[in-house]
Amino acid sequence: MKDKTDVKINNIMPCVPTRDLVVFPGMSMHFDVGRPRTIKSMKNAMDGDRFVFLCAQKDVYLEMPEKKDMFKVGTVAKVRQIVKAPDGIYRCYVEGLRKARLAEFYQYDDCYEADVRLVPNYSKDRLDEDEQLAVFRSVLDEFEEYVKVVPKMPEELYAQILGSKTPVQLFESLAFNIPLAFTDRQSLLEAPSALDKLILMITILSRETNVLSLERRIHSQVHSQIEESQREYYIREQIKALQNELGENEDGSDVNEIDEYTHRIDSLILSEEVRDKLMGEVRKLSKMGMMSQEGVVLRNYLDTVLALPWNAVTKDRTDVKKAKQILDKDHYGMAKVKDRILENLAVRALTPDVKGQILCLVGPPGVGKTSVAKSVARALNRNFVRVSLGGVKDESDIRGHRKTYVGAMPGRIMNAMKLAGSKNPVVLLDEIDKMSNDFRGDPSSAMLEVLDSEQNNAFRDHYIEVPFDLSDVLFITTANTLDTVQAPLLDRMEVIELSSYTREEKFHIAKEHLIKKQEGKNGLKASQIRICNDAIYKLIDSYTREAGVRN
Repeated sequence: MKDKTDVKINNIMPCVPTRDLVVFPGMSMHFDVGRPRTIKSMKNAMDGDRFVFLCAQKDVYLEMPEKKDMFKVGTVAKVRQIVKAPDGIYRCYVEGLRKARLAEFYQYDDCYEADVRLVPNYSKDRLDEDEQLAVFRSVLDEFEEYVKVVPKMPEELYAQILGSKTPVQLFESLAFNIPLAFTDRQSLLEAPSALDKLILMITILSRETNVLSLERRIHSQVHSQIEESQREYYIREQIKALQNELGENEDGSDVNEIDEYTHRIDSLILSEEVRDKLMGEVRKLSKMGMMSQEGVVLRNYLDTVLALPWNAVTKDRTDVKKAKQILDKDHYGMAKVKDRILENLAVRALTPDVKGQILCLVGPPGVGKTSVAKSVARALNRNFVRVSLGGVKDESDIRGHRKTYVGAMPGRIMNAMKLAGSKNPVVLLDEIDKMSNDFRGDPSSAMLEVLDSEQNNAFRDHYIEVPFDLSDVLFITTANTLDTVQAPLLDRMEVIELSSYTREEKFHIAKEHLIKKQEGKNGLKASQIRICNDAIYKLIDSYTREAGVRN
């Protein structure tokens, strides 16, 4: 086979698998080789006719590539110089001659060889003159856009590219001189004609322009943010110096307090809205004196909001058998109630993403509604907190007061979350049937948002002012009767009725639970007192005619 200069090139020649390097025909360049086999291949080429096949490997980290790891198209180059560097690396200078296709790849103990088939550097273009001119101009236009974002392109190179007269000249001016990704250079080498290469170059230049523009924008934003933070730092230091001159903040406690609030906010995983709101309040606080009244309000607000369990979550126990053991241990009888609760827990175990299941335990006083709720919390391995709703008639008790009021505080729901210390507790809303309303609002209407799974994922307390997710909370409500519960509120709850205890149930409850509890409360041991069965039945028949066992 002959190249364009009529130099005879053999089919089989030394081969160098290049890493992150593509050489084009007509291109002269330096590169380093360090692997023993590639060094030997270069030396073999230098000792022979100086022809070497440079073919890129797909994985740049592969030490000993095989044929399947190589691209199919490479370049036959002439080795002009090899110089050994002090660290054992060889510096090579080559000149690309012909594009070639890899037919076979041979691996020997100390070197590589390849069987190659030469292909035209530029195949014949199939576009007419108008289409060629359109592609040519499009490349120049895209190059003009690229130059606007690339840092400091040499004037000589810019003039050389714009002065190109033919598609081949324009392609080589761009491909040889513009920094391109290794995979892009390989794609350009494999493209058949000069115009095919230029069409691909349009796409590459457009993408590079967009990436460089984005990098500049990000760099500008980062630079402006650094300048802003430095400006805030200097201003804060000036405020600190002025406060020291006025005799305020001598120990720097105010600055330390601001840093502490900032650190606490940064350590939490918060939404953009919540983070911006809290950082805004911290900035306000940093501009106020230590003893200002508004500063005290802001400190109380930040302390309250940051004390909420934004990220704290307890791991649920999904073992229904274990839950049944806990319920059986804590309560005698109540088979239907336990079954309903275990069914609910089983559904939660199967579909943990299901939200909004609200249990309502209805029954007369003393039948164990509150203790059942505690057992559910134990069975789920969740924290438990009780909210008493008896006598609540102000909507602010549920939603909280706006912090513009004197003595403002969050509502009972947010206080319960703060006490629970986790984002997914069991919250008992006790005596929900005892809520009333007056001119200050209807607390039942406020409770609708709390118990609505479509709304409570962004519950807004008037004091907190930012959305808080209640969708992971298991709400359990209790009531003595459903007659006074509003219908819309009742629709959101799954009602479980607890009936009165029978004589036998009261006997077993007393023997297995109540007597042991009373012995502990009165400091007695089991050996010091004995209550016979007849005495328990006498108490039940003569003194505890109530539905439950409270008396």
